[in-house]
Amino acid sequence: MKLKYSTWNVARPDGAQISTLVQAGITPLAANLLVSRGYSTPEAAEELLRSGRKKLHDPMLLPDMDKAAARVALALERGERIAVYGDYDVDGITSTCLLTDFLRNMGADCLWYIPARLEEGYGLNEAALRQLHDQKVELIITVDCGITALEEARLCRELGIDLVVTDHHECKSELPDAVAVVDPHRKDSEYPFPHLAGVGVAFKLAAAVLGDQDKILEEYCDLAALGTVADVMPLLDENRVLVTGGIEAMQRRGRVGLLALMKECQLTPSAINSSAIGYTLAPRINAAGRMGEVQLAAELFLTEDRLEAEQLAGALCRLNRQRQTTEAEIYDDAMAMLGDAKAAELPAIVLAGETWHQGVVGIVASRLAEEYGCPVFLICMSGDLGKASSRSYGGFPLFNTLETLSSLLENFGGHELAAGFTIRRENIGAFREQVTELCRGWRADHPEGKTLDLDCAVPEELMNVPFVESLDSLEPFGAGFPRPQFYMDELTVDQIHEVGGGKHLRLRLSRNGKPLAGIFFSVTARRAAIAVGDTVEAAFTPQINEYRGERTVQLNIIDIRPSLECRQAMEVHQAVYARFRSHELRGPEAAGLIPPREEFAAVWRYLSANAQEGVVEEEFYVMARKIARSVSMPCSFVRTRVCLDVLEERGLIRMTAGPRTLEIRLTPGREKVDLQRSAILLRLRGDAER
Repeated sequence: MKLKYSTWNVARPDGAQISTLVQAGITPLAANLLVSRGYSTPEAAEELLRSGRKKLHDPMLLPDMDKAAARVALALERGERIAVYGDYDVDGITSTCLLTDFLRNMGADCLWYIPARLEEGYGLNEAALRQLHDQKVELIITVDCGITALEEARLCRELGIDLVVTDHHECKSELPDAVAVVDPHRKDSEYPFPHLAGVGVAFKLAAAVLGDQDKILEEYCDLAALGTVADVMPLLDENRVLVTGGIEAMQRRGRVGLLALMKECQLTPSAINSSAIGYTLAPRINAAGRMGEVQLAAELFLTEDRLEAEQLAGALCRLNRQRQTTEAEIYDDAMAMLGDAKAAELPAIVLAGETWHQGVVGIVASRLAEEYGCPVFLICMSGDLGKASSRSYGGFPLFNTLETLSSLLENFGGHELAAGFTIRRENIGAFREQVTELCRGWRADHPEGKTLDLDCAVPEELMNVPFVESLDSLEPFGAGFPRPQFYMDELTVDQIHEVGGGKHLRLRLSRNGKPLAGIFFSVTARRAAIAVGDTVEAAFTPQINEYRGERTVQLNIIDIRPSLECRQAMEVHQAVYARFRSHELRGPEAAGLIPPREEFAAVWRYLSANAQEGVVEEEFYVMARKIARSVSMPCSFVRTRVCLDVLEERGLIRMTAGPRTLEIRLTPGREKVDLQRSAILLRLRGDAER
């Protein structure tokens, strides 16, 4: 059985500290969470709860901020034309719009430029700089990009354009030759908090130019919150101030474009939180860049016309639906290419498509990496060249790997978890072969498995509406301070229903007689590998579900697994079955594996009843438990597998083992077979007598 997470680490917070927080007025559920995360005293808890009201750090502490602010002030004084040059993701778009709007409000002649993802790629490029020069731009300010633009900075010098770089990405040893390079990751930076998003650095520049950070916070915290959450920055220190302020601003008021987008997404202001930003608003904004129409998102945040905002918001949502359709088509295409390879463990997946959309393949690569548990490289072909997006799995170092294989590549970039590269068609085969070997070697040295860190175990009585609602006081949740992830064992699976066209799983669970509703997104019943009647353990985030005026607690399942007793039985099966296959069993051990006739009958009835077009595809351990329940007999994984082996040996079925499931194909016209003449059974009987 291939679990989503091989290891669950469940924290065990101190009970006395929890009681102290409860006595201080904090609900038991919130107290469990706070203590597990190190906020173990009333003072520490209060500090966290008030963190959204902290003072922001002085922007002048950022390296080169004095030079950057002075150059912008000079441009304002002279009436120079300024260009804000951004990036096509949410962080880049919000950075661009924040600084553009601020400068225009200051009276600047300011235009914005975001490169087209598919044609220009990321960051500064020569054609764009020459275009801005032709437009009489005298000062370019980068946001969320520019820190590695050494050649482009030199070109700006040649063209007579001053360049101010503001970025938040890691710096190389050499910095661009610019008027100012503002980046909290500079080696000489003494800024107290290096984890600002690009929009956070743009916010700081506006604050430095105006000289009133509180006023900039009041005006632009909504854009700062969007970019910070979408770019998965840690929600600690002043990021927490920006996001808290931004969420509150969106709840009580909103700029025209944001209100229109919220309305189009059917989000009420009261429903805005970090999850709504990350999972509802951000994907629609990101779709503009992915699908090559980034101007829709930028214009949405810059417009003050309500009707135009509604039209732009509608266009963004349509674009996101198109992105989803394109994503599904690429996924289906990739799965078709894998074909029979689905039935084998793959060290790596390297696929090339002639019509794939470059802005979307990264999402599909992430999905495949999770499903197959290996690094994925998807290449979009155009003539003799292919542009690829890759995603890591299990810590496999992508950037180092591409560096090792650079002789096969035209260029590459990114980091260890996500990277891109350009490759010639004739080199794809060699790349696939070599990267597969590197992945195979990595897997041998680094046993596969993902770890899930859970805050604590909680009893079922804490899953009530008031206690779950109390967790809202700890918002915003996100990177660095994730949403609560709790653990519960001894849950009985009472009902399983596939919903959303079979894409998601709705569960009815119970513990000590208390019913609990659960939803497991993007997981089918087959992939969940559970069955009605199973005793399971669940990792989940609780939320309030409202339906027809009734508010109830729902468990958003992160992962689910059989009980410890069942997992131990599975491990025993694997060991015993390996010894059976190696002909090592003797005496009573061998005798215990000989299935009685009624067990053969139960297995065959199950296969016959559940075959679709002659095929049963299911996780083996789930199948074995269901067969045992169907005849009210104790489950023996090994004997069930012996039954299947005998049926296959006698020609009644054909079995193919996949990464997660066992595919069993019934052989038509072979029902009349004497199983007792099976060589497997004859050998087991002989071994039992020794």
